[in-house]
Amino acid sequence: MDETAQEKKLSAHNASPTQASDHPADPVLSGGFRFDRMELAGAFGDLGTLLPIVIAMILINNLSPSSVFFAFGLLYLLSGFVYRLPIPVQPLKAVGAIAIAYPAVVTESVIGASGILFGAFLLVVSLTGLMDWMAKLFSQAVVRGIQLTLGLVFLKKGIELIIHKDLFMSGAQNRLAEYPVNLIIGITVFALVLLLLDNRRFPAALAALVVGIGSGLALGGFSTLTLAFGPTDVRLISPSMSDYWTALVMLIIPQIPLTIGNACVGTASTCTSLFAGNPLLAKAKAGMFALTMGIVNLPAGFFGAVPMCHGTGGLAAHYRFGARTGGAPIMIGAFFILIALVLGELGFSLLALIPRSVLGVLLVFAGLELCPLLRNLKTNEEYFVALLIAGIALAVPNMGWAFAIGIAVDFFIRKMNVRI
Repeated sequence: MDETAQEKKLSAHNASPTQASDHPADPVLSGGFRFDRMELAGAFGDLGTLLPIVIAMILINNLSPSSVFFAFGLLYLLSGFVYRLPIPVQPLKAVGAIAIAYPAVVTESVIGASGILFGAFLLVVSLTGLMDWMAKLFSQAVVRGIQLTLGLVFLKKGIELIIHKDLFMSGAQNRLAEYPVNLIIGITVFALVLLLLDNRRFPAALAALVVGIGSGLALGGFSTLTLAFGPTDVRLISPSMSDYWTALVMLIIPQIPLTIGNACVGTASTCTSLFAGNPLLAKAKAGMFALTMGIVNLPAGFFGAVPMCHGTGGLAAHYRFGARTGGAPIMIGAFFILIALVLGELGFSLLALIPRSVLGVLLVFAGLELCPLLRNLKTNEEYFVALLIAGIALAVPNMGWAFAIGIAVDFFIRKMNVRI
C-alpha cells in the first residue's frame, strides 16, 4: 500500500527520540539490529496476546510446551533476520479460541493438521502471487477498519483479564483469594506502565513483567513450579484424514479471512505507518509475510505446535514498548527457544506465573497504539467502511465476516460513487 503524507506524519509523531528520522546512521534505517534495553522491552511487549492463548492450549489441549515454544522461537528468529523490523509472531486467534472451547474435538492431532494445512495454504498463495492479488481487495478504509477492530478487541480482552477474579491462568491457588488481588495488581501495573512508557532507563514492559512474576511467586505461584530442565516430551504427529477434515472445517476456513486481512495486509500497512520512509519496507509485504508464516507452520504442524501468524496488533505492541529493529524478534525468539530446549517445564511454569492482569495491561496499551491509526482516513466514506467493519466484528463471533462485508461495501461505495 502506498505511503501517504499523513502516514509519514504519524510515523514522525510516534517516533522515539532515537528513531531513524532524526539520526541517519540509526539501525532503524540502516537495516542493522539494536539489542538495548528498549529493544528488549519491546520484545516482550506482545506477551499479552501470546501467553493467554498459548498457555490455555498447552494446558487444555495437552500440547508439548517444547514443541510450541520452539516453533514460536523459530518464526521469531526468521522474522527478525528477514525483515529486520519488529515483526510479531502470534497464535492464530480463531484457531486458539475454537480449540480451547472444544478440546474433545480439537485434539493435538487436529491442531497439528491445522498447522500443516495452514502452512501449505500460505506457501501456495505466496509463491503463486495470489496473496498480492488478494491484498488489492483491501483498501485503506478496510485495513484501518481491521486495525481499529483489533485495537478494540485488545482493549476489551485486556480489561477482561484485569478484572478477572482469578489471578493465575494455570489454576494455582491465590493466597489472598478472598481479595480482588488481580484487579489491584492490574491497576498498579497500569499506573507503572503509564509512568514508564517512554522511560529508556526502566522500560515499561520489563518493569511490568518483573512486577508480575514477583507478585505471582509471592501469592502462591511456588505451588505450581516444576523444577524440571530440558525439553518436554515432543511427539511426531500423524494426522488422519478425519483430523485434516475437522481442522479444515472448524479451524482453517474461519481463520483464513482474518489471516489475509490482519496478518498479511494489515501488518504490511502498519509497517508502512510506523516506519514510513524506511527502505526495509520493500520486504514487508503481504506476500512475504505469507511466505515466512508458511515456511515454519508447515513443518511445525507435524510436531503439534500451535499454528502461528504475524499480526498488526503484535506489531503495535512491540513498537509501543520500544522495539524498532529486528533485534526485538531475535531476542524473544532466542528466549522461547531457551524455554523449549533448556528450561522446559520450569520455563513454562514461570510464564504461567504472570498474573492475568499484567498480560491485560500489555494488551490494553497495544490496543491504544492501534486505534489512532484510524485518523489517517480522509473522507466520510472511508470512515463509514472502517467503523462498519469494527461494529460488525464486535457483534459476530467470526471477524472474517466483518472483513468480507467491509470489502463488499467499500467496493459498492467506490463503484457507485456514493457520498456520505
